[in-house]
Amino acid sequence: MDAGYVSALAALAGSAIGALASLATTWLTQSSQLQATQRLQDRARREALYVEFIHEASKLFVDAFEHELEDPAKLMKLYAIVSTLRLFGQPRTLREAELVMNRVGAAYFEPNKDVRLFADIAPKSELDPLYAFSQACREELALVRSVRN
Repeated sequence: MDAGYVSALAALAGSAIGALASLATTWLTQSSQLQATQRLQDRARREALYVEFIHEASKLFVDAFEHELEDPAKLMKLYAIVSTLRLFGQPRTLREAELVMNRVGAAYFEPNKDVRLFADIAPKSELDPLYAFSQACREELALVRSVRN
């Protein structure tokens, strides 16, 4: 075989190997960037849903403190949020959300209370039904962060 052919084949093989290495590196980089973006989006979606749940449950709990349940449709948004949590929430977070939802529903059937009692809310007290849910959310978000990093 002529030395020129050997040199040409070696150059072509080197170019092909370099191109394949560049392609593989680009693919791996884009794949890892996509995964990182998906993790951030998942975490942001969870955080937004948990915040929405906390706001809605708090609003309804205060309303239940002063009023009876005249329109069951009031609870529909909270129920919808809990149903959304069922799609991707950890079992403990979901369990705590369901407990909060049940507690809010039960509060509507209890005797009305004076809103001034809210001034004495302390963590884990009977007036803070969201404490355990908030703790479960914090643990889940920490777990999601540590598992995927």
